Amino acid sequence: MVVHVGFDRADTDVRAAEHWFVELLGDQLDRVVACTHLLRVPSPHVAFSIALPSGVEVDLPPVPDGLAAAADLAREEHLSGQGGRAFAYPGRAALVGELTVAELLSRSAIERVTVMGGAPPKPDTLVHTRDHVRPMWMSGRLTLVTLPHTGGRIAPFEMPEEIPCCSLH
Repeated sequence: MVVHVGFDRADTDVRAAEHWFVELLGDQLDRVVACTHLLRVPSPHVAFSIALPSGVEVDLPPVPDGLAAAADLAREEHLSGQGGRAFAYPGRAALVGELTVAELLSRSAIERVTVMGGAPPKPDTLVHTRDHVRPMWMSGRLTLVTLPHTGGRIAPFEMPEEIPCCSLH
């Protein structure tokens, strides 16, 4: 059985929020699927969702007053597979360097790889991971969105160092 939980601290910095959550997860990091959600209510901020399989417990602090609805929204997006960007998931640590699409899918919880503006990649297409692979829930599947890269390879759409102006819109 998997329990889905939404959590919110009204974070405004995605990196800092992820860092805090990774520290909280500790050795459970590769056993859960934890996501960030960029929400606009009650104001632009980062919320979390986490899927906890049986036997995994995380000691989350209480959600502050006024953020329960946002935490519930994050939970529902994750539960429905319609939203959330995964920063912790089974197999994440194995997605370094260059891998084929088939290797990436077999080593991790990622279920699908897409290419923006292109046809679906073939199983032997090389993925230049940049050691930063952040799939998103799309249509019920954990999906890595990629872009064409040099030499016929593809690379994750999200860069390791995102531009600050784009972090909350």
